[in-house]
Amino acid sequence: MTALFSIDGVTFDIPVVEIKREAPVLDKYATRTEGGDLEREIVGVYFNYTLTFPNLAINTEEYAKLWDKVTEPVEFHDFVVPGTTGTFSFRGYITTAGDALRRVHNNKNYWGGLSIKLIAKEPARK
Repeated sequence: MTALFSIDGVTFDIPVVEIKREAPVLDKYATRTEGGDLEREIVGVYFNYTLTFPNLAINTEEYAKLWDKVTEPVEFHDFVVPGTTGTFSFRGYITTAGDALRRVHNNKNYWGGLSIKLIAKEPARK
C-alpha cells in the first residue's frame, strides 16, 4: 500500500504497509454518583494513527531520513495522513517509534518493520 503522509511538510519515499487509526473519547471527568449513574464531561474525540512500514528497507538513505525525523526530540509535529476522504492534517506528537535489524550485508545494516504512533495534541471533534 502506498499512502501519502508527511511530517512537518517532509514527505518520504517509503511505502506504508498499514495505517491504523483510533478515535478515543477523552473525559475532563467521569464519576459515578452514589446511585450508580455515570456523570461525565467530554473534552473531545482525538484521532490518533499508527503507521507501519515494510519489513525490510530497500532505500536505506530514505529510511534513515525517516528514522531521524520520527526520533527528533521536539514537542510537536505537523502530520498529514489519509483521512476518511482525502487527507487529514493535525498537530501532535510521536509516542513510540520502533523497528528491528533485519539484515547485515557487506557491513551495511538493513532495518525494517518501523512502526510509529502519532497522538493528536487537540481533539478532532468536540
